[in-house]
Amino acid sequence: MNEALHTPAHGKPDLAEHFVACSKVGRYLTVFNESRFIITDDFRNNRAINRTAASVASIFSRDPLVAEAALVPLGKAAGDPKRNRDAYEELFTLIEQQALDPTVKMTAQSLLESGFREARIREIEATLQDKINPARVRYRAFLEIIRQLADRNITPHLFRDEFLDFTYAVAGRLDFGIYSYCLDRIFINPAIAMKAKGYLVSELLGFPPTIRRELLTNLLTAPNMEKRLTDFVREAIKQKLGDVATTEIELLVALKSSEMSMDEINQMIAGTA
Repeated sequence: MNEALHTPAHGKPDLAEHFVACSKVGRYLTVFNESRFIITDDFRNNRAINRTAASVASIFSRDPLVAEAALVPLGKAAGDPKRNRDAYEELFTLIEQQALDPTVKMTAQSLLESGFREARIREIEATLQDKINPARVRYRAFLEIIRQLADRNITPHLFRDEFLDFTYAVAGRLDFGIYSYCLDRIFINPAIAMKAKGYLVSELLGFPPTIRRELLTNLLTAPNMEKRLTDFVREAIKQKLGDVATTEIELLVALKSSEMSMDEINQMIAGTA
């Protein structure tokens, strides 16, 4: 991750504050410019993310893999005899109590109970890799399916079946940021038939609300997206999801497009609560 991501710029919060802002509107954690979501690799052997940002990510990330990955550098720091052990014990107690994901709660508890032993941290890293690596192998295989679709070697209907099989195979095992990036590349690719993209949109409409909102918002805010597709998506959202979901998605579109500030979004949400 670029060092600039956690260095305060004029008028911008630091990375931890940015993560908090994401969580306030029920978002997955992103980098400042919305160019991508935070993934597990950002917490592996990477000193660019500071302790506060990692702490916030472990508690508030809606991607369980990212939240658990954020515990690893924190656990290593806690085990450093040069650090304030009491402060880290207090931090991990807070994570255990407040984290959104139950697995993260249990992992934080186990690190506390082990006294931040290096062996326990290595176990957590290995468990994460056991989840992530096979999913990334499956992801690379799916990229070949996308290539075949773009080359017109498979039909849009068959592609939909492949997409669903891929999604079920990697659910909970692939970083949301990587999955999202994969879909973005499909929707923006002019060589892929509109019918195939329509099939994907139809499937996304049935996804859990938070995931669905992020993916559809990415589609609607991507640069150079074909207008025929975005018009279709907006109409499908209205027809299938109703007014409340439509409003939530359009608010997030406005936020990502910098048409509204975070404070304005919060005020609108408070006014409709």
